[in-house]
Amino acid sequence: MRSFDEIHAIAAARKGGAEALERMLPQPVAVEALRATTDDRWLSTMARCLFQAGFNWQVIEARWPGFEAAFGGFDPARVAMYHDAEMDRLLADSRIVRNGAKLAAVTANAGFLRAIAQEHGSMGAFVAGWPVSDHAGLLRLLSQRGARLGGVTGQRVLREMGRDGYLLSADVSARLVAEGVVAKPPSSQRDMAAVQAAFNAWGAQSGRSLAQISRVLAFSIG
Repeated sequence: MRSFDEIHAIAAARKGGAEALERMLPQPVAVEALRATTDDRWLSTMARCLFQAGFNWQVIEARWPGFEAAFGGFDPARVAMYHDAEMDRLLADSRIVRNGAKLAAVTANAGFLRAIAQEHGSMGAFVAGWPVSDHAGLLRLLSQRGARLGGVTGQRVLREMGRDGYLLSADVSARLVAEGVVAKPPSSQRDMAAVQAAFNAWGAQSGRSLAQISRVLAFSIG
């Protein structure tokens, strides 16, 4: 496995130099700002990311004000109580993409957020308190307790909300394979443990956030 500096040099060469690369790297949201995010914004982001999976994301973005209106601002306490009448209303609402399975996942995730709030105060507080060195564990929890939040969808939710973490895009996965961290795009718990260990090592070498390391890995390929 190459050092972070070696991979950074590859990415810099591809993107016009170290200064140009630096301007492309993300800055995670401060922990206190993450802690302060309200659960309705978590549910909205979960819904948007799961609807974008498999759909044209521009279509979902264009319709998002309609989704916000249809779900009444995504208050988890209210959405978790949706039953047949509310689902029928959503399935008839032309402002949104009317996919029954994904609409049901939104209501399930409202219940998930309510459970987290009962256990930890809020989703923001829970995520802010989760150790960055075990980002894989947080992704596993989203997959196991959330609805349709596995794989890249859960990773994108956390990235969108400003949580420091990696996004295992095709380019990042290709770099991980090239470095011998995994033999194929990571999917199993064993693979994810290896990915976390690699990111932790690169973080210790560089002092950078997981999000920045992830972007450097991606730019070293694409």
